[in-house]
Amino acid sequence: MENVRELFQIMTRRFGFLDKNCCSVGGTDISLSQSHILYEIDRQHHPSIQQVAEALGTDITTFSRQIQSLIKMNLVQKTPDPADRRVSILSLTTEGKYVATTIDEQMKMYLSEIFSHMNEFEKETVIRSIKLLNDAMEKSGTCCTPPVGDSFILYLQNANN
Repeated sequence: MENVRELFQIMTRRFGFLDKNCCSVGGTDISLSQSHILYEIDRQHHPSIQQVAEALGTDITTFSRQIQSLIKMNLVQKTPDPADRRVSILSLTTEGKYVATTIDEQMKMYLSEIFSHMNEFEKETVIRSIKLLNDAMEKSGTCCTPPVGDSFILYLQNANN
């Protein structure tokens, strides 16, 4: 059987997930976590800080620091919710929308190039498999936090058998 962990390690490296910055847009370096935040703010309609943090599986303290850095970069703005002023609503600035759209286009081109090396059946199989994996991960009790310790090492050893 294939070494499943190794497959994920290789895919992680090839996607550049280990790089400090995932992309650069107009001279602005964007980290992978910042890219995810911009994507979620753009995807959701005027989300609260809590909604985006939950969508990304990030604790609110770490997330608040990341939001502050995006505000300083003039990519995100935070405004009080008119219905409940204790809640902060996030939106992209014009520059933030440009950065998010540019990253999205870069990712679409990259994925298109990757899929160009597959026939239609292979492409559909990969996409269907990713959807199945995402669904299974969502149902997992350890979603968003990888298991640690001896039980995880045993799991990895058994997964390879």
